[in-house]
Amino acid sequence: MTSLSPVEKSDRIISLDVMRGFSLLGIFIINMISFHSPFLYADAYTWWQHPDDKMFYPWIDVFVQASFYPLFAMMFGYGLAIQQRRSSLKGTSFYPMAVRRLLGLLVIGCIHAFVIWSGDILINYALFGLLLLLFMKLSGKVLLWIGGLAFILPQLFFSILLFLVSLVDETGVTHFTDIQALQSSVQAYGSGSIQDIFIQRWKDWYNVNGPANIFFLMLSILPMLLIGAGAGKLQLLEKVKNHRLGWSITLIVAVILGISIKSLPILVEPNLAYSYIQDFLGGPFLSVSYAAIFALLLINKKITKWFRPLAAAGRMSLTNYLLQSVIGTLIFYSYGLGLYGQVTLITGTLLAIGIFAMQVILSEMWLAKFKQGPVEKAWRMFTYGRKCPVKERDM
Repeated sequence: MTSLSPVEKSDRIISLDVMRGFSLLGIFIINMISFHSPFLYADAYTWWQHPDDKMFYPWIDVFVQASFYPLFAMMFGYGLAIQQRRSSLKGTSFYPMAVRRLLGLLVIGCIHAFVIWSGDILINYALFGLLLLLFMKLSGKVLLWIGGLAFILPQLFFSILLFLVSLVDETGVTHFTDIQALQSSVQAYGSGSIQDIFIQRWKDWYNVNGPANIFFLMLSILPMLLIGAGAGKLQLLEKVKNHRLGWSITLIVAVILGISIKSLPILVEPNLAYSYIQDFLGGPFLSVSYAAIFALLLINKKITKWFRPLAAAGRMSLTNYLLQSVIGTLIFYSYGLGLYGQVTLITGTLLAIGIFAMQVILSEMWLAKFKQGPVEKAWRMFTYGRKCPVKERDM
């Protein structure tokens, strides 16, 4: 029986890697805010005092916030479907490999969340990815339907419910700043000891991922994994040329819905109800529009060449994602430069873009000599249970 092995460069789908790279940039821009400021506990609509930051934040809120982790989740599901297809073609068992792969990601996520930065997303991808395996025997169309319904029905229900609450009791959905938690965060990350930072990191992680939120996290991530897996089974990215009209219609609809819904806090009222609707309902629509834009653009081979550096960053997405957290915390936490709470939103965003540009260059340089990133290599060894040389010039 032929053994299952990782995807070779000749088998890769460049649009998938480009979307991963683009997702990394968007995720970094949002994560950078939490690296340098107590974003988790502050009302973002009143926190920024500098006039330029006040004008800039709505753009991030509409076009970046909650619009990239769904895209990355869809690409994660798509990649898992590719692994399943390759497993079937080679006559190997997919599920043991997939379980090892997701457990390996869970370990990496735990190290990231509790040793480096609390805003980890890998734990959720790993846990909900294990749930995704329960559906992977279904057809691509069925997965798309289940994922679509699992997204739209609960989010519509909670969106309507919160909208009605906002009409009855405006104070119940008012944004607020948790002063005590905010001060604790600034003290721990800005000037605290390693122990202080560890305790604060745990509190931050639990506030986001604890029992009170895990259900909503599942509703926001698992449907995207299902949609991505369904698209992967149907090989939608590989068949864009044959379905340009469908992709174009999807783009138009997703852009209109995404931007309209995500603009609600700015156009109507920046309260908790509209923020929920903005992120959990509008975010995924905008994610789909980003995917459609790149899928259509990359039909053109000349344009594809321009995006190859971004694809290189996407091929090393796990390494780059973790490196972003290491760099961000070293710049702002007390054990590094200690600049926590001392930079503006625009400065932080420019810093994120600059660091990401360096990551793109370094990813190209690394992949010119090696087959994959260093963390991907470790994950590969855990998944496939054997050592493989990383270095590969003929790729």
